[in-house]
Amino acid sequence: MEKIADIIDSIAHEKGLSVEKVTEAIKKAFVNTAKRVLGEDLEFEAELDEKSKRINVYQKVLVVEDSDERAKEDPNRYITLSEAKEIDPNVEVGDELRYKVEFEKLGRTAAMRLHNEIEYHIQRLIEEQLFQKYKQRVGTIISGTVTRVDEEENTWVEIDEVKGVLPRKFRIKGEFFKPGDVLKAILKRVIVDRSYGIYLELSRTTPKFLEELLKLEVPEIKDELITIEKVARIPGERAKVAVTSHSPKIDPVGACVGVKGVRINAVSKELRGESIDCIEYSPIPEIFVARSLSPAIITSVKIEGEKAIVTLPADQKSKAIGKNGINIRLASMLTGFEIELIEKGSVVEDEQQKPAITLHDLFKD
Repeated sequence: MEKIADIIDSIAHEKGLSVEKVTEAIKKAFVNTAKRVLGEDLEFEAELDEKSKRINVYQKVLVVEDSDERAKEDPNRYITLSEAKEIDPNVEVGDELRYKVEFEKLGRTAAMRLHNEIEYHIQRLIEEQLFQKYKQRVGTIISGTVTRVDEEENTWVEIDEVKGVLPRKFRIKGEFFKPGDVLKAILKRVIVDRSYGIYLELSRTTPKFLEELLKLEVPEIKDELITIEKVARIPGERAKVAVTSHSPKIDPVGACVGVKGVRINAVSKELRGESIDCIEYSPIPEIFVARSLSPAIITSVKIEGEKAIVTLPADQKSKAIGKNGINIRLASMLTGFEIELIEKGSVVEDEQQKPAITLHDLFKD
């Protein structure tokens, strides 16, 4: 093929690929075509001639001893030493002789196969490049335009040069998208599929999505003045976020909420009205558990292994539990402790042998 080097440069520039990778892909296409046309069991190699800008394909034949039966059984792959020396007097056993393949003489079928092979290998290169590009963006927010919703209620999204899918199970309960809507979601993983090619799996239910939305709305988080320590979510209903400030001048909870709640409300709106509680993180488990049960006021907390025994006034118990138990579930998810509530002054409290740590004890000098 004439001036194949120019074609390689053109493909590399148009598709944003490296010249080296395109060259290897096209050489592989030539070798595969030669195998399909001349024999799958034959050995070929391709070389790019920089001067002529052509791809030259050679069939390789292994030199063996004159007594080696393989030369008789498979003369297309093996040649005896005596026969080889007639071609090249300096050849030795174990060397390879190369015969140039005249591609121009292989006909239209070979030309069509070569065209298809080149297309296939270039497409694989493009997919690999896209895979690596988006693999680096896993865990970040991706935006795209909804193109369709299939019969299984998976939402398909156009994202630059690839497609994304938001499976029904990763969609916030009660929300629905239609073609033309702009959708934001977290990139969960990059998938290469034989039928669909490369596509992105998205999620709007992962705690990471809430975390990334807060980073967009709160400059102090982006500037690393505030750190999001932990996030717990029941998608579409309620979430709790534990934050820490690295500056004594910055209130982490106030910064996340914003003036008149403008920052946290923007995040909540994106999450279909999900209620978000921001609390200040503490490395002291007792304090962290007490804060996680906000808005309930806690009297004391005692940690026993993976369990947190929380004592609180009777009128605070319903607040600690929350509607349908959602507050205590989120507090448990956030802290990692199984939380047991005990009303202050109850018989159960009196039977506790080990004294609990009160909040007064925790904060005193």
